Amino acid sequence: MATRRNSNETVLKNVLIPIVQAIGRSGKLIYLLLFIVIAVVVYKFFTSKSESSTVEYNSSLIEKQIKNVGKLVVTEGHFSEVLTYKDQKKYLMDLVSFEKKALIIVNADVTVAYDLRQIKYDLDEKNKTVSVLNIPKEEIKISPNIEYYDVEQSTLNPFTGDDYNKVNKIVRANLAKKIDKSTLKTNAKNRLISELYNILVLTNTMGWKLEYNGEELTKTSVKKVAL
Repeated sequence: MATRRNSNETVLKNVLIPIVQAIGRSGKLIYLLLFIVIAVVVYKFFTSKSESSTVEYNSSLIEKQIKNVGKLVVTEGHFSEVLTYKDQKKYLMDLVSFEKKALIIVNADVTVAYDLRQIKYDLDEKNKTVSVLNIPKEEIKISPNIEYYDVEQSTLNPFTGDDYNKVNKIVRANLAKKIDKSTLKTNAKNRLISELYNILVLTNTMGWKLEYNGEELTKTSVKKVAL
């Protein structure tokens, strides 16, 4: 743009200066003054710089950006426990019994996830409002590794598939209690809040506002959404 402007100025000077000089030599001052006024106007017209820019954010852009923010938020944890499994079978009016038992060591990986890609929202382009209609419930996945040690059993009371299924249920129930008492869910909620805050900052930057349950979210109130 600067090169083009300099070129215009050079052309105007090359054209106008000889004309001004010629009028001056003719002695007709009034024509010289009139021509100078016209020349100044023409010069300003061709050399003036005009700039105008506008930024408009529509609902399509907002929706695209929210989808970019929305993702699978995962918090991981690891739990271990040791338990002893026992089972007895009694015969002859409980006079004879056959016991089976095992020492069980459990190492489990646990994930708590929020799939924000499933978040439900409504866009009000007229009022520039993003309304969060629903936040998906957390998904808890428990992946236990169960190892059996010191297994004792008898022919009349061996370990069967029912025993392993029972142990698996006991292990998962114990892990669920540990997860509830741990900070894993709290940490997952904190990550969820972080993602909601990203959406809040995004909408505010674009001149929109974010609402949840009919109330406008702010930096303070966004922390109450997942509680």
